[in-house]
Amino acid sequence: MIAADPAATATTVVEMAREGRFTEIEGLFAGPLRAQVSAEALRAVWTAEVGPVSAVGEPACEPIRAGLVRVSVPVTCERGGLAVVMSVDDAGLLNGLRLAPLDAAVWEPPAYARPERFEEHEVTVGSGPLAVPGTLSLPRGPGPWPGVVLLSGGGPFDRDATSGPNKPLKDLAWGLASRGVAVLRYDKVTHVHADRLAGDFTMADEYVPHTVAAVHLLRRRPEVDPARVFVLGHSMGGKAAPRIAAAEPSVAGLVIMAGDAQPMHEAAVRVARYLASVSPDWQAAVEMITRQAATVAGPDLSPATPAEDLPFGFSGSYWLDMRGYDPVATAAALDRPMLILQGGRDYQVTVVDDLARWRAGLAHRPDVTFRVHDAGNHLFFPGAGPSTPAEYEPPQHVDPAVVADIAEWLSPGQREIT
Repeated sequence: MIAADPAATATTVVEMAREGRFTEIEGLFAGPLRAQVSAEALRAVWTAEVGPVSAVGEPACEPIRAGLVRVSVPVTCERGGLAVVMSVDDAGLLNGLRLAPLDAAVWEPPAYARPERFEEHEVTVGSGPLAVPGTLSLPRGPGPWPGVVLLSGGGPFDRDATSGPNKPLKDLAWGLASRGVAVLRYDKVTHVHADRLAGDFTMADEYVPHTVAAVHLLRRRPEVDPARVFVLGHSMGGKAAPRIAAAEPSVAGLVIMAGDAQPMHEAAVRVARYLASVSPDWQAAVEMITRQAATVAGPDLSPATPAEDLPFGFSGSYWLDMRGYDPVATAAALDRPMLILQGGRDYQVTVVDDLARWRAGLAHRPDVTFRVHDAGNHLFFPGAGPSTPAEYEPPQHVDPAVVADIAEWLSPGQREIT
């Protein structure tokens, strides 16, 4: 038995991983995490990213909310220092598990942000037991300002899409608010209420209700022009954006950043093969994900298909919903303008596999604008050479040229702040 003390639980989990006892770790996952991560996937990531551990440091605890504590355990390995970060509940179960750079730098505003030009307000998005907290970045002055709701990619992200020392959605929010755009971002329901989500939870459930509520919230603000409230989605958020606009006619238009258009189970295999070409430690993951993707594509997929047999541990219901959704066809049926942005160095969502589908399906639309930022990776951080997971570890910001593109499209003629 593992004690319910969060620090003791987290330290024991690290020791289990150190000894290769990944099946035992999986047994400590709370339901939602078990639906996303298998022991086999955990073993593959640990082998690729951590390897042998020579030392384990003292855990640091930080309350997240009632009944849930974030614990960071520093480890020393062949690749240097890392932090194993876990969210531990009162029962001693893991609600989240990830790796982070050790002593990650504190986020600093990008140079293009002008905090004196806007103010921020805490808001609640949605109602009832699944309501989530959010932040409204509101330009100073009478307005009315155009507004935009920001959506992060797949996974239980917070409102900033925090990843290590980086916060790409906060970059966008502060950059756009500095240029006269009201921006609303919120914690995903999977981040705040993972323990309350039903087993038949789908991508539509993950994105549509809260985004529609956020759009309504922005439209009710007197400082915001209700006819100019847009939705901006990154990665899976971009994939979901056409579905949201189809459900909510008041959405004025869409900004899709690295939105995946290739069927996600196929993309998962492609990405795994790319990572294996960068690091042979990923080869086991290729074999596992290929097998799981075949189950998604097969005729026997059903809500009863075990999540451990499917990519990312998503449920059968989740994959059935994804398999039946075509984001490009949904976008083509909309009568709203769109800005579609792509990073040229992105290996997760690519020019060849995804942007080509958007271009082909929307070629007849004069109100759709495409922009490729050649130096951008999946988070639109500029760089050079082939992109790898390691390049996301140092602190950096969304390319200012990307922020400028979005601001100009949302509010044509808006002058750059100097």
